[in-house]
Amino acid sequence: MLGASRAGATVMICDLEAGSWKRSTRSARICRIIIFSNCQRNLHARIGNEARVIALKFIKPGCSLMSRSPARHAIIIGGGASGVMLACQLLQKAEFGFRATLIERRAEIGRGPAYHTTNPEHVLNVRAANMSALPDDPEHFWRWLSNRAEGPLCPDPYCFVPRRTYGDYLANLTAPYTSSEGTPARLTIVHGQCIDVDEGADSVTVTLADGSRHVGDVAVLATGNESPIARLPCDADPWAPPSVDRDTTVLILGTGLTMIDYVLSLLRNGHRGPIVAMSRRGLLAKAHRRADPMRIDESDVPFGAGASRLLRWLRDRVDAHLARGGDWRSVIDAIRPYTQQLWHELPLASKRRFLEHARAWWDIHRHRMAPEVETRLAQALSAGRLAVLAAKVTGTEPNAAGALVRYRRRGRRESASLQVGMIVDCTGIVKDPRAAGNPVIQRLFERGLARTDALQIGIDIAEDCAVINRNGIASRRLFAVGPLTRAAFWEIVAIPDIRNQCAELAARLTAICDAVIGPASNSATSSPAGTMPATTP
Repeated sequence: MLGASRAGATVMICDLEAGSWKRSTRSARICRIIIFSNCQRNLHARIGNEARVIALKFIKPGCSLMSRSPARHAIIIGGGASGVMLACQLLQKAEFGFRATLIERRAEIGRGPAYHTTNPEHVLNVRAANMSALPDDPEHFWRWLSNRAEGPLCPDPYCFVPRRTYGDYLANLTAPYTSSEGTPARLTIVHGQCIDVDEGADSVTVTLADGSRHVGDVAVLATGNESPIARLPCDADPWAPPSVDRDTTVLILGTGLTMIDYVLSLLRNGHRGPIVAMSRRGLLAKAHRRADPMRIDESDVPFGAGASRLLRWLRDRVDAHLARGGDWRSVIDAIRPYTQQLWHELPLASKRRFLEHARAWWDIHRHRMAPEVETRLAQALSAGRLAVLAAKVTGTEPNAAGALVRYRRRGRRESASLQVGMIVDCTGIVKDPRAAGNPVIQRLFERGLARTDALQIGIDIAEDCAVINRNGIASRRLFAVGPLTRAAFWEIVAIPDIRNQCAELAARLTAICDAVIGPASNSATSSPAGTMPATTP
């Protein structure tokens, strides 16, 4: 690239016959010329108003000269499910021309908070048939599961397998790209904590806590679900194994699927003390059943309607299906292909009302538990090992034994108190992202490179998943994927939704790099000479 704006500018010319680069000086006013080629006579030029092209000759298709063109380099911050699936989407198609660096603070790739568990009772909340990481190969996970050396874990694709096993599957997806015969690996895995991202005119730089820097063409935030920040000595991480006196009282805030996982962990750990789960409504997730699928035509969906009309439409659909002997689960599953568009077109005021009044009801029907988990939970409730309260915490007073928690039951005016030894926040991921403990997210907010959305439940992103800064300008090189983008997509916490988003983002990043960098070289399996190193000291 030449940034000249003067007479006698030097221009690089590719000579077809000689197969080499030559310098050519002409008395012409060259403002800016950018030349890229993929050895197929493709040219991208940005020329100022007064500029004129002096001379251009093209190299032959497949020539060795273009192998020196740098490959596209994507840096993915977060090596959990979102990061692994995005890396695979970028790398599985050679025509995309990407190599990737995956930065993960944990020791294992593909685990994240959900899939690092060693508790076999922590199973997927989606049946195996729908857990492929590849949207164009829906049976990929089931085939992997069936072909394991240990043998299949369940008799048919309806089963719900341990989450640890799914973490094995995600880690296995990266193997073809981290090792190769005779050519450099296209995927570099770096273990460390990302603390900052800098966007330049021609590149993006990611800084780690150890001071190392990684330079690429684009960077993607794939940090997934964040654990809540502990504010009291008795606060516990909901994703970590329990570490508490087995006879103490444990208070769990929230009654969703994360609460259920933590209860199962406590019981497996031999906990004997009371376990109290508390939420405003005290609702528990529904369980999966084998329900016949149904189809809802897109033309029948009331896109753009307010929350009240949309909920009435949904109830009418459920009632009509039940009257015909169907299952409400079939209706909920049938609108799944449309939920992101429904959310996108929902007026802002309706989104606020949904979050305040309807979200809990939607979550228990949409995000269901496996039948075997339902059985285990029912046993804990009937045995008095778990109590579920519809109540709101009104105050917390730390003390030597943990904390005295004051709460008010739903529908009552008087308050009650409960002495607990541990408090576990399982209220879900809808939190102000500015309060997240992830240092890179905090740093982006501090520097104004990111901002929250209007609902303050996620970072603000453009339609192409580009991160929007405090001035409302979308980045050209910094993007986000997965639960961090929930403000824009809402339904973006389950694998079926994230895998589709990753596939779409991979294609978008290719198009963006076409516009900003130029077409990729045909040879995407090598790391060409002249490419900027993955790590810069």
